Amino acid sequence: SFAEKLLDHLGPGRCVTIAQDAYYKDGSTLSPEERAAINYDHPDAFDTSLLIQDLRDLKAGRPVPQLTYDHASYARRVLADPLTPRPVILLEGILILAEEPLRRLMDIKLFIDTDADVRILRRLRRDLKERGRTFESVEKQYLGSVRPMHLEFVEPSKRYADLIVPEGAENQVALDLVAARVAAMLAR
Repeated sequence: SFAEKLLDHLGPGRCVTIAQDAYYKDGSTLSPEERAAINYDHPDAFDTSLLIQDLRDLKAGRPVPQLTYDHASYARRVLADPLTPRPVILLEGILILAEEPLRRLMDIKLFIDTDADVRILRRLRRDLKERGRTFESVEKQYLGSVRPMHLEFVEPSKRYADLIVPEGAENQVALDLVAARVAAMLAR
């Protein structure tokens, strides 16, 4: 991913990555019917207030619990090692620019613009191999929520980006530009 390549470019020990996906609201106590009603592609699926607090804590130099979300059990879990503050915080997630309170915490806002066919192929590969889902369930979710939410929230959030990066991690020019900008900010 672009974030992984940026981490490599900036060097070890300078960055911490925080993923919006780790902040899905915990659904482990919900009934199967309640879980089925959740639209995981809508901003309301996330505990954005917790994400904001964790970002503020990291920016203030305080460690935060490292979270992960288990899609099989619908549970948000705390990992053993906390996230420790670093000079650069990389926040990644497809809906982060759709949330104004999150945007206010960002120094540089990037939109990684990936073609629709690439996005659907990645989702199919992930959901079929990693999550054991059927093609039919992925198709239903894509047509029922993923695509509509992309059109309603993700695509319009582009306008809030400082830089729109086509071709994602393959865009070496954008990677070099962003790395140079981050290095300049750190040098101040």
